[in-house]
Amino acid sequence: MEKDYSHPIEITLKVVCGKWKGVILCHLQQNKILRFGELKKLIPKVSQKTLTLQLRELEADGLIHRQVYAEVPLRVEYSLTEYGEELESTLNLMSEWGRNHVEKVELNC
Repeated sequence: MEKDYSHPIEITLKVVCGKWKGVILCHLQQNKILRFGELKKLIPKVSQKTLTLQLRELEADGLIHRQVYAEVPLRVEYSLTEYGEELESTLNLMSEWGRNHVEKVELNC
């Protein structure tokens, strides 16, 4: 099903928005490969359920790859796909903007 977008930024926001999606993508950008537990430690405020849902959505959108190893205990690793890596400059700009405006944003909350 095709959706009409009134502005191209809607497409970007649809894919990277979600409270933790951008953070997950940035951590994968910096670390290349992370296991679920490693992501959970890097993002301590996220619940296990929310992290699982956000990871599933990012995988469904083709931004991350989920590799399952048939071991006991089961090992699952996450990494960016080539498609996900295309967001690097966008994520870097968003991070920089956040660093530069954190005080103003906190004042308004």
